[in-house]
Amino acid sequence: MRSYQPDLTPPWKKRNPAPEVEAVADLVVEEPASGFCGAVIRCEKSAEGPVVTLEDRFGKHRVFPMVERGFLLEGRPVTLVRPKAGSQAPATPSRTASGSVAVPGARARVARAGRIYVEGRHDAELVERVWGDDLRIEGVVVEYLEGVDDLPALVDAFAPGPDARLGVLVDHLVPGSKESRIAAAVSSPHALVVGHPYIDIWQAVKPASVGVDAWPDIPRGQDWKTGTCRALGWPTDTGAAWHRRILPAVRSYKDLEPALLGRVEELIDFVTAPAGAG
Repeated sequence: MRSYQPDLTPPWKKRNPAPEVEAVADLVVEEPASGFCGAVIRCEKSAEGPVVTLEDRFGKHRVFPMVERGFLLEGRPVTLVRPKAGSQAPATPSRTASGSVAVPGARARVARAGRIYVEGRHDAELVERVWGDDLRIEGVVVEYLEGVDDLPALVDAFAPGPDARLGVLVDHLVPGSKESRIAAAVSSPHALVVGHPYIDIWQAVKPASVGVDAWPDIPRGQDWKTGTCRALGWPTDTGAAWHRRILPAVRSYKDLEPALLGRVEELIDFVTAPAGAG
């Protein structure tokens, strides 16, 4: 009878030497037991020993003990240690504006047949600003439609299929809205229509990031963007307001509302899924 002694220890727990890495702010690591991936926010002492707080791309925080071989850095086991005084964050960005792990020197992939449609130019510019690096690596092109009134016909003209999926991001997709009725008319299993609750994509930017307390309530019947500019004391040039005040204030996913973040991530996952995936 043979005697088997299989080593069932996970790779990140094996006792091979692992480098010590200072847990400086913005370093992106993964805690393999939970699969949680995030950037270092702070290190603290606790009764059980030092702990590190990580923040994922959706702004969720998790606290983990800084145990030996407790994390993965770019897929490799490391031991996080408290940073020395004066230690700086990595010289090269460790993550993209969307919160994904950055891939230095990555080349853009040839564009897929699949696409993501958004309603307007501002929507497209915001998606590019935050998810542009990810989209280029995945080969996903974003196009804007100037409204979704003719969305079912546009989807039919695109003719989505298993190798050419179509994702659509719709403004003000709430129960009972015109947009919800239009979205419901899209029936292709290779097209996914999702949306956020905001009247306009401007509202998906956190007011604090723009330097205002809140986005104003604009009476129905008024142009929302023009009314917003007036209410905030801005010149009523909506294009200038977007390009000079709002879009430059978006530096990363942290400046966007979670209701938009989740929907864009869902569309990217859908469009890039391999043929035959559910």
